[in-house]
Amino acid sequence: MPDRSIYALKYAGPFNVYAGYNVWQWDMATEAFERENWYLWCVGGDGPTVLVDTGADPALTRSRKQEDRFESPVDVLSRLDVAADEVEHVVLSHLHWDHAGGVHLFPNARFYVQESEYRFWTEDPMSQRPPFANLADPASLEYLTALDGTDRLVVLRGDREILPGIECLHAPGHTPGQQAVAVDDTAHGRAIIGSDCAHTFRNYRYDWPSAFSMDLAECLRTYEKLRAAASSIDLIFPGHDIAMHDDYPAVAAGVTRLA
Repeated sequence: MPDRSIYALKYAGPFNVYAGYNVWQWDMATEAFERENWYLWCVGGDGPTVLVDTGADPALTRSRKQEDRFESPVDVLSRLDVAADEVEHVVLSHLHWDHAGGVHLFPNARFYVQESEYRFWTEDPMSQRPPFANLADPASLEYLTALDGTDRLVVLRGDREILPGIECLHAPGHTPGQQAVAVDDTAHGRAIIGSDCAHTFRNYRYDWPSAFSMDLAECLRTYEKLRAAASSIDLIFPGHDIAMHDDYPAVAAGVTRLA
């Protein structure tokens, strides 16, 4: 019997973005715009609660965004009756500020991150160059490095099952060490929280990555891997598609059940 559910928690948005951003060079001639949301995800059901990403707290979001369309990820999570200080497992898909800027909000969590991702953002001088530095949150990186060597930071090398039926999948392309999370035993089979492996569902369907990718070829290899791992392409959930909020059953304000 299915015993796990996946929830999308919208903590910011909708924001207007250029369509050629979410899908590489898409509609460049028409200068089309579309909407996106910012999310974290919660895996509930049998076993411990697992979060994928942390979102960013309001102070950080306010410092980065002009539009006042956001709230605390902690508040959104509480609508599932989950308290931030009770969360024990957080998978960080990657270390961009809007996905990992809230690590300090979960003071008792164990964080899982790919080694190639962690080393790039904390050790590689390239990460200090302007196009990369603009995407990072130094305070969150300092928080994680302070945990290095403790049992609260688990640095992974490739695919690994971290809990029964919960597997981290190395999925680079968007960033050097992006990872996705495969969840077994949902009502529809094996589902994958892809986060920013793709920004929208149509990235997977059209085999066409986001413009916001460090390595387009790696993105396409990741798409092959995730499509093979999921029970259906419709069970690979992207990072920012508004459909995750608009087209799935709502269980609370800003919270929808994906699988």
